[in-house]
Amino acid sequence: MILYEYPFNERIRTLLRLEDLFDRFSFFLHQEDPREHHVALTTLFEISEVAGRSDLKSDLLKELERQRVTLAPFRNNPEIEQSTLEVVLGEIEGTLANLNQMQGKSTQHLAENEWLTSIRSRAIIPGGTCRFDLPSYYAWQQLPVEQRRQDIAKWVMPMLPLRDAAAIVLRLARESGQSAKVMAVQGSYQQMLSGRTYHLMQVRVPVEARVIPEASANKYMLWVRFTTQGGDLRPRAVDSDIPFELTLCTL
Repeated sequence: MILYEYPFNERIRTLLRLEDLFDRFSFFLHQEDPREHHVALTTLFEISEVAGRSDLKSDLLKELERQRVTLAPFRNNPEIEQSTLEVVLGEIEGTLANLNQMQGKSTQHLAENEWLTSIRSRAIIPGGTCRFDLPSYYAWQQLPVEQRRQDIAKWVMPMLPLRDAAAIVLRLARESGQSAKVMAVQGSYQQMLSGRTYHLMQVRVPVEARVIPEASANKYMLWVRFTTQGGDLRPRAVDSDIPFELTLCTL
């Protein structure tokens, strides 16, 4: 099955983007070639664009505190697996502490580093980080792999509490979902939401179906329309019935 996810609001949209960027960053950070570390560094700049939003930290603090208040009363409840609950509460409380310890903007250290700023400004120009444009950057790329890795890890460290908080919020949302097997008749599916508020929609389709879901939703209804790709990769509407798995998640 291929999993597609669609956010219902801007906050979840931001967290999904942050998750995707950190996943890419982690992959390239753990590689060894300087070109792969270049991708890790440019991804770090993308992370800083998302993490630099003034409301992100406060939104995460409010959501984690709300989850802590919701879950704490279940302590000593015999119907709840206490070890699992304590792990979740421990993660929430630890991440809340780390977020509260963040001073100022989590991206300020990048803005204050003139060397990184010069790379960032050149990276948006096609080929702008060539060795003749940024000889100091080229020299850094010749350092031993562990030295490069340590430098990049140091630059991302102030933003890690945001990564951890986003991961917890998204995990709690995903775990709340109830899945159902449904059918898109002639490639189209609609469902009334009956006033319920959801934060995330998951669509799972069989790999062999070779279809792509396009989704939209408001507080009253959601739509899923399937397309397929031809040789030119342009999307084309599907007019056959498509079985798929739908999961609606909330917080």
